[in-house]
Amino acid sequence: MALKRENGLEQPYIPCGIFKIRIPFVHYRFEVPEAVSAIFMCATCLGAIPVLQSVLGVSYEIAWSMVVINGLLYFLHATFGDPVVPGWVTPAIPVVSAYLTNGYAEGTERIQAMVALQLIVALMFFIMGIGGIANRLMRAIPRSIQAGILFGAAVAAVIGEMNGRFKVYTFSIGISCLVAYFLLFSPTFQKLRKKNAFFDTLGSFGMLPAIILGIIIGPLFGEIKLPAISLSHTDPATGKSQFLFWLPQIGQLLKTVSPFGIGFPRADMFVKAIPTAIAAYIIAFGDFVTADVLLKESDEARTDEKIDFNADRSNIISGVRNTVMALIAPYTQLCGPLWAAVTVSTCQRYKDGRKAMDSIFSGVGTFRMTTAISVAIIPVALLVKEVLPVALSITMLVQGYACTIIAIKRCRNDTDMVIAGVMGAVLAVRGAAWGLAVGIVLNLALVIGSRKSAEKDSPDTPERK
Repeated sequence: MALKRENGLEQPYIPCGIFKIRIPFVHYRFEVPEAVSAIFMCATCLGAIPVLQSVLGVSYEIAWSMVVINGLLYFLHATFGDPVVPGWVTPAIPVVSAYLTNGYAEGTERIQAMVALQLIVALMFFIMGIGGIANRLMRAIPRSIQAGILFGAAVAAVIGEMNGRFKVYTFSIGISCLVAYFLLFSPTFQKLRKKNAFFDTLGSFGMLPAIILGIIIGPLFGEIKLPAISLSHTDPATGKSQFLFWLPQIGQLLKTVSPFGIGFPRADMFVKAIPTAIAAYIIAFGDFVTADVLLKESDEARTDEKIDFNADRSNIISGVRNTVMALIAPYTQLCGPLWAAVTVSTCQRYKDGRKAMDSIFSGVGTFRMTTAISVAIIPVALLVKEVLPVALSITMLVQGYACTIIAIKRCRNDTDMVIAGVMGAVLAVRGAAWGLAVGIVLNLALVIGSRKSAEKDSPDTPERK
């Protein structure tokens, strides 16, 4: 049985400097709703496979091995004190893919370029975390720019889906996403949960019902194939079969994608990757803002637990994940600090009280522990294989909705909303660097100018000689 938390304090942990170590079943309990959701939500994690195949040119089995290793690294966050469901730097995926495909030939050169990019991103996370810059930056960045980053991520996510997967899986994505919105964000459904035990149970599973609906709707509309389930899988390249669990093919990874096997990137690859790495980190910084807001709201909703979110700690853990992946299995999705859609879902259930979810760590820890196992279970992976694009789209569109809500809440007045709207649109269309530049310029022009005007018009302002 997990250690019991005293009312109003943090969940028990083992202190270790900036880190707070928590062991599952010892320092927090297992949450069944998060575990069940994770089994099906691993479809989104496995959604990285087609991207890795198309961009890096690796086989399905190699990409699957990369996903399994990435899934294990997710568990570092809850273990070392970061109360979030971590994920990819999702809005950066199109930016990274374009950088690689437009600048490097498929094969060894492109994979080396990915290694260089991911190592620079890892270094940026380390600098921000170890230097203690992240927390100070979180407090220093104006609310309008924070909102602009969030709104830009929302617009980019929605535009990307409408111009991409939605055209192919129109009914599967459209209907499933509508159901996900209703279950997560509808005030009407929240009222139904309070009155009816069935709806309350349904709501406790977050996006899971929408994913299951996608598995049903897809074949009915002819948009996806029926799943072919098996207890084993054979790698065509090696002829080796694995039963029940797909264990990462470390030897193959070291030969085909690791810099230890294919060689380390040239110096010019690191230099060329810097602008894309900066853009990716700017996008990732939006996740720190989102996490901070979500957890503050959750902390205010529950007085029985003190939630400690530390952006420096989150940066360091993200840096470790990116370094490991770059050296073993370079990942086009990069390793980001937050899976916004699932963190929103988890926080919503957390707000229902201690009986619903004992600790924020029991929710996020259970989810990531279960996904780490689920992505390696062969029958589960084959069950959700055909629905991977739909699951990924639902996640992106839910993230777009959630980021929009949070962006609006961050704004204090009309000026903040105008800056956030313009900045977000530019970020979505022209990229993160352009969006941030526009946000800074608008802040200097509008916010500082309005303050000076207010001071001038105020009767209490002394007249200057």
